[in-house]
Amino acid sequence: MTPKDPTNSEFFTLDIGGMTCASCVSRVEKALDKIPGVEAASVNLATEQAKIRIKKGSISLADIISQVKKTGYEAQESSARGKLDQHIAKSFWAADGLGRVILGFLLSAPLFLPMFFMPFGIHWSLSGWWQLALATPVQFVLGWRFYKAGYKSLMAGAGNMDLLVALGTSAAYGLSLYLLLTSTHTHELYFEGSAVIICMVLLGKWLEARAKQQTSEAIRALQKLWPEHAKVLNDGLELQGHTGVSTEQYRDLPLDQVLPGDRVLALPGERIPVDGVIILGASHVDESLLTGESEPVKKMLGSKVIGGALNGEGALVIMAEAVGVESVLSQIIHLVEDAQTQKAPIQKLVDQVSAIFVPTVILLALITGISNWLYFDSTSIAILRAVSVLVIACPCALGLATPAAIMAGTGVAARFGILIKDPQVLELAHKLDIVAFDKTGTLTIGKPRMLALLPFEESVTDINPILATVAGLQLGSEHPLAKALIDSAKEKNISPIATSASKALPGVGIEGIPSEGIFAGQTLRLQSVASLEDSTHYPLILEKARAYFDQGQTVSILMNTGVGGGVIATPIAIITFGDELKPNAQEAVQALNGLHIRTVILSGDNLAAATRVGKAIGINEVFAQIMPGNKAEIIQKLQSAREGKKHVVAMVGDGVNDAPALAIADVGMAMSTGTDVAMQAAGITLMRGDPTVVVDAIDISKKTWNKIRQNLFWAFAFNTIGIPMAALGYLSPMLAGSAMALSSFCVLSNALLLKRWRPSHH
Repeated sequence: MTPKDPTNSEFFTLDIGGMTCASCVSRVEKALDKIPGVEAASVNLATEQAKIRIKKGSISLADIISQVKKTGYEAQESSARGKLDQHIAKSFWAADGLGRVILGFLLSAPLFLPMFFMPFGIHWSLSGWWQLALATPVQFVLGWRFYKAGYKSLMAGAGNMDLLVALGTSAAYGLSLYLLLTSTHTHELYFEGSAVIICMVLLGKWLEARAKQQTSEAIRALQKLWPEHAKVLNDGLELQGHTGVSTEQYRDLPLDQVLPGDRVLALPGERIPVDGVIILGASHVDESLLTGESEPVKKMLGSKVIGGALNGEGALVIMAEAVGVESVLSQIIHLVEDAQTQKAPIQKLVDQVSAIFVPTVILLALITGISNWLYFDSTSIAILRAVSVLVIACPCALGLATPAAIMAGTGVAARFGILIKDPQVLELAHKLDIVAFDKTGTLTIGKPRMLALLPFEESVTDINPILATVAGLQLGSEHPLAKALIDSAKEKNISPIATSASKALPGVGIEGIPSEGIFAGQTLRLQSVASLEDSTHYPLILEKARAYFDQGQTVSILMNTGVGGGVIATPIAIITFGDELKPNAQEAVQALNGLHIRTVILSGDNLAAATRVGKAIGINEVFAQIMPGNKAEIIQKLQSAREGKKHVVAMVGDGVNDAPALAIADVGMAMSTGTDVAMQAAGITLMRGDPTVVVDAIDISKKTWNKIRQNLFWAFAFNTIGIPMAALGYLSPMLAGSAMALSSFCVLSNALLLKRWRPSHH
């Protein structure tokens, strides 16, 4: 469910109670779609949630909940943490609790155990009245939930699994009661069939509940990262260069009372409670459950930290920047939950089948009963075979096949820093044949560094005074090249020389007058080569710069404009900058090439720089000097059919200029080291800036898609084979109940195998 117009829409998530199969999902969705003002609704059986988009101000949430309840289901506004805690804290005697399963089998055991002695010639069974006494509480106490839910669905004009179970077991129980009252042949009673069916269905529901809880483990693990309290330093407390703070100097506040700008203390071994910047202290921080990064990350003064990460050996004082719903952890949980609640497009087929499934099954059961009665002239055989059809056809496995796989796949991916927020990508990732990369910040570090400083006068051998001067020119500038110069001076322990009359020259560079040093009092200008085209020195400058341009480097020139502007400007030094490749960029591209996926670079940088990067790591095709708006056009061209085949294209980027391309690509992957705009436009967010995570994201997407297909195949095959067998008498009602429960369990267990997935490049 994607928003048409977010500015004119409201979104709600409801917890839906009482859903038991895919037919329930279909009915709740239909009820929601009929409500005036509801633009779209998506209901998920595995999460037991509904995501609803309404036209702003058109209807209240209370009215929506009321309409859902009229269809026979419970509904309430969802609380992510509360919903999961509810799964954990379910009562032993709850509707799908283990207590009811154990009690049911204890009461049913004397009814079905004598069947196991018959092959040994032992024909013993309880009297009919004892069978009635044991079966009745199973049928009407433990099985009351099926009558209640079935009645509600019938009153809503539809049917569900509970109705099938109630009809089937009531028919078997009623036939047995009739025979008990009218016949002396107690061996023809079928109380054990109705009782065991209810027990097996209860067992299946308990197994489903346990499996659903396991599929939600990823979110619960993330939520456990939230500490309940934060140590907020008192206002006005002066920090003395160490983090030894006494208990009187901070307040232990609930996390929801911490505000941006508060100074928060994180002691060694504690979870960091907020997103922020370290203003005192240094440590190693374990962010593995947030980013998938296996090694602790070194953090020092000025480093950003993520709330929920585990602090290592050092105490830290953090200036809070984002708390609560604004934090990275909260956004991660929201993305994972949203993905697990949405439906993959293939689920539409399941929903269409489920909408007519229950009425069709009831009709098949009637045909089975009538035809068997006419053929065998036996009411008991006809009823038992009709009951078997009703029981085995319960569409639980069908309803759980897709959402269970999506929950397990997106959950395990989140553990390793891969957030799949759009399930549609699961159906496209296995078809990918082209991956397009942005260059800067995706394949390269995105942080230029000074590679060389070369004086024009060969007689000058000491470049330190020049570096001190040029770094001083850039003080206060936020330009990436300015930071590269300042960082280079810091690495060499050179103090930048302060300048006066500094001013930025748009399209040219920056100008200023050093206050001291060998260029004191002179006007210096750091500018691009292109801006010197009219200078008499341009041919010489271009000749020296060309070799660096050919290597894909950026070149700046330090010029001396003279004193008072009366002297002809002369070049002082040539300074070159370059962006380093990320350590695993080549490994990622080689892995993609090994999967027969063509790799492409889309870069706004010059052709030489982009080509150099492409050759270094084995990229198949390079598009350079692209304006931001043209990246989306190139993605469309890559998608266009070649040799009669339409290509499926993924885009990997991290910047604002990548957002249109990420949105238009079949699969958009955004590096979380980039901008929020890019992450919102992409279907997959990669929490680490490591290009090999792209390969892992494709791998888990393929495996999740395979699980969806496997589950749907077995769910359809189960009903296709099981219903005819039940109709022909090859499955007793008791075996049908067991098989139905087993099918749901197998589908969920198959989906849970995804939890064993590990990234090959971790």
